[in-house]
Amino acid sequence: MIQLLEKQKAYFRTGSTLSVQYRIQALKKLYRAILKYEKEISAALYADLGKCASEGYFCEIGLTLSEITHMIRHVKKYAKEERVHTPLAQFRAKSYKIKSPYGCVLIMSPWNYPFMLTIEPLVDAIAAGNCVIVKPSAYSPATSDLISRMMAEIFPPEYVYTVTGGREENKSLLDLPLDKLFFTGSSAVGKEVLRKAAERLIPVTLELGGKSPCIVDETANIPLAAKRIVFGKFLNCGQTCVAPDFIYVHESVSDQLLNELKKQIGLQYGKEPLSQSDYGKIVNEKHFDRICNLIDKSKIFCGGNSDKSTLRIEPTVLCGVTWDDAVMREEIFGPVLPVLTYRTADELILLLNKKETPLAFYMFTAKKERAKFFLSRCSFGGGCINDTVIHLATSEMGFGGIGASGMGSYHGKAGFDCFTHEKSIVDKKTFPDLPLRYRPYSAKKDRWIKKFFKIKRNSNDPAVI
Repeated sequence: MIQLLEKQKAYFRTGSTLSVQYRIQALKKLYRAILKYEKEISAALYADLGKCASEGYFCEIGLTLSEITHMIRHVKKYAKEERVHTPLAQFRAKSYKIKSPYGCVLIMSPWNYPFMLTIEPLVDAIAAGNCVIVKPSAYSPATSDLISRMMAEIFPPEYVYTVTGGREENKSLLDLPLDKLFFTGSSAVGKEVLRKAAERLIPVTLELGGKSPCIVDETANIPLAAKRIVFGKFLNCGQTCVAPDFIYVHESVSDQLLNELKKQIGLQYGKEPLSQSDYGKIVNEKHFDRICNLIDKSKIFCGGNSDKSTLRIEPTVLCGVTWDDAVMREEIFGPVLPVLTYRTADELILLLNKKETPLAFYMFTAKKERAKFFLSRCSFGGGCINDTVIHLATSEMGFGGIGASGMGSYHGKAGFDCFTHEKSIVDKKTFPDLPLRYRPYSAKKDRWIKKFFKIKRNSNDPAVI
């Protein structure tokens, strides 16, 4: 691994990736390759996760192509030097910020959206001018192998290289003296990634997960809320980092919501989801067993059936759930939706704020002030009002977590910044050279220095800058 990194560092030092035109051409090559391999990408996603072609396109391929298009259109602007105001104390000078790539970065991606969550951060890293080592998940072998073949066809290894494999390869990569590390995955692994990066003071972006709440108040459009919750929760069989993990519904509308959820599952997935050819699967037997063990059969409102031979679990709704239940003690990451009830917004805020900070937050309400109350009082990565998961499907806003759900963000401008170091530069003129800052100091110099720093005082107020 160290030889690979040394080759990439040597290539980066040639300055080839600093040219914005070079970056644009690389992105165009990647775009054309995705179009060329579109059918193979869909087949790989089906092999790994049972994703039908439609879901594979709008959840992975389409979003990735959209990110590339955004970067091709905007990278010149993002990479441009940025002039800023120069304070009078630094007269005569100009101040500006230079956008510099980190150098050689590692992108470690998960299995649940194995194409998009590998290629989208790669797009941002390329746009920022870096050399990249890509490490897709061993749990999605078909997609990982295809990505490896694609990258080898498009880019020289000293620019972009894909490492496949499992824990041994991950360990070797985390021991490298990288310039930046980008990780998407579980909180448990994220802690280990952060620990390894801290040993070498490597800057890190972590995209993790958590138990993302979905609040449905008494004023919500219940049929529409159920429709959109079912879409967001059971997309990719619930194996989505921003899926609603559980619902808190006002007790006055809980029965109505439960019935609408059951109705929507039937409409969107049919009477027998396990027999549907386009219904996906759990990634492996380990996760299948883990999810099944979270289902308390005495609390099933609908669903609950599974087929271990195909690794499929029905969209399942649980009611009468409490925080003592196993399903509420960990991130579910599967097609199981617990429904809890609440009485007042104040009581719910207090409860939610005692939990770890989630990656996403969803609120269904007809009251703008109610939505503003929850959004301002709860800490989370991002979210939606009256919808689910769609906040990540744009290059116009950054996507990322906070606290236990991650650090840093990407997509669009935020993605470019994620893989960029911003150098602050003051270009000072050689004439005149004001003597105020040089010794020996004097009372006269002190008066002038305070004028330069615009210090204002009066008899009643403290100093105001």
